[in-house]
Amino acid sequence: MASVTLKDLTKEFKEVIAVDKINLEIKDKEFLVLVGPSGCGKTTALRMIAGLEEATGGEILIDNRVVNDVSPKDRDISFVFQNYALYPHMSVYENMSFGLRLKRLPSGKPWPFNQRKAFSNDEIDRRVKEAARLLDLEKLLQRKPKQLSGGQRQRVALGRAIVREPKVFLMDEPLSNLDAKLRVQTRAELIKLHRRLGITTVYVTHDQVEAMTMGDRIVVMNGGVIQQVDTPLSLYNHPANLFVAGFIGSPAMNFLKSTVLTDGDKLMVDTGQFRLELPSKQSGRAAAYIGKEIIFGIRPEDIYDKSLEGIVKPNSGNCVTVGVDVIEPLGSNIGMYLTKGDVQVVAMIDSKSLAKPGDQLEVVFDMDQSHLFDPVTEAAIY
Repeated sequence: MASVTLKDLTKEFKEVIAVDKINLEIKDKEFLVLVGPSGCGKTTALRMIAGLEEATGGEILIDNRVVNDVSPKDRDISFVFQNYALYPHMSVYENMSFGLRLKRLPSGKPWPFNQRKAFSNDEIDRRVKEAARLLDLEKLLQRKPKQLSGGQRQRVALGRAIVREPKVFLMDEPLSNLDAKLRVQTRAELIKLHRRLGITTVYVTHDQVEAMTMGDRIVVMNGGVIQQVDTPLSLYNHPANLFVAGFIGSPAMNFLKSTVLTDGDKLMVDTGQFRLELPSKQSGRAAAYIGKEIIFGIRPEDIYDKSLEGIVKPNSGNCVTVGVDVIEPLGSNIGMYLTKGDVQVVAMIDSKSLAKPGDQLEVVFDMDQSHLFDPVTEAAIY
């Protein structure tokens, strides 16, 4: 196993900076997820760790060894691609063992002139069968890829990486080609597999649900820059800026342009259509913005139907009467688009609510879970 360290890692493509001086410490045995929208630089960063892209600047260390000039085959990593990349004419067994059969011991002669195999046939057989057992592929070893389902092909691609017993796994959106149900199943299998093997894993995805459910820590990227590195719940509860707050969570957080005002000894946030009382524990941070414009954030799941008994006690500082515009029944919850004048918010309301489109509904905002952001820097005020 090994740690991975990135120091001022940069990648430029002509005038485009794909990765901009990122610094990151990936701990030994950690499952770290790189997440962000398309074009944010997460896959480019992964490919530089693998050696498939040459870094324009900075250093990459694997197990405290600088590997910038080390070829991909000598970095002791395994890469799982998005598109499986299986050999169609080979069986599952042959696909999984191919890299081991090709590996040669150093002798000064290039392959195919170097005949000194790194692994014996018995060792190759042991590794393949052990990986097949872990991935439930034992009965499929003689099949060709075309005879497998998408999920089975993905497990073969994982098995090919596992048999190498590398120091680091690198995975580039390995579940994106699977249907929704299979994606959830395979996600759970990957988590269990990581617990068994304990190999340092760097996983790239654009799906924030995958990131939240799989990662020990999550790196949120945008525009080639790391926005925040933290545990899943810390990212959700304490986003560092407007981008992270909007990217993490589904449906996305509501953002309302507002002003901080005083009402006696209370601080209020005024959206132009209604006022809400800010939590007293955050008054110190919000006080610096009295009379100034801010961005008020509240997650859809922190808005409740007042008629239902909830965890938030209603009062004059957190209740608002809104119109119900659209509803989306989702089973245990109902997605509701609520309006007050020109202000619209999305709420996830318990399915016991009887509200219908066109109704007036009194809702309760959980202000202890609210967020404020600076409109200029977009950094979180609290």
